[in-house]
Amino acid sequence: TITAHHLLYNRNALFKGGIRPHYYCLPILKTEPDRRALVDAATSSPKFFLGTDSAPHAAGRKECCVGCAGCFTGHMAIELVAEAFEAEGRLGALEDFVSRRGAAFYGLPPSEGTRLLTREAWTVPASFPFGPETVVPLRAGESVRWKMLARGEPR
Repeated sequence: TITAHHLLYNRNALFKGGIRPHYYCLPILKTEPDRRALVDAATSSPKFFLGTDSAPHAAGRKECCVGCAGCFTGHMAIELVAEAFEAEGRLGALEDFVSRRGAAFYGLPPSEGTRLLTREAWTVPASFPFGPETVVPLRAGESVRWKMLARGEPR
């Protein structure tokens, strides 16, 4: 599997403007040539599919001297993959990567349900409640160009 953040970011994102703990994950973000190779594999090879690997660690566990590894992307993984595929001119490969290939790998029938993804910018929340604490998502306070509409939400 390949995560959305590994498709969008190289290891420089971890240090842009100082250390950014919410971009710290394992395996670590790759070099730019490696990131591009992951995008190529994701958009063209039937062997790879989306792995959300979303890691909602409490902010205090990320923002410390020995922070936990993992990026919280579960609420927007498909939207982030859409950005990566769009940047490569490969939006046509999105559905296979995010829904069909994983089912095929596990020998499951493809889903008959559908969801609607629309090009609509929105701002990632600064944080989410996480029990008595909060979790800071990847790209907190930044814009995402794609939005997954809720089931039944009008276009």
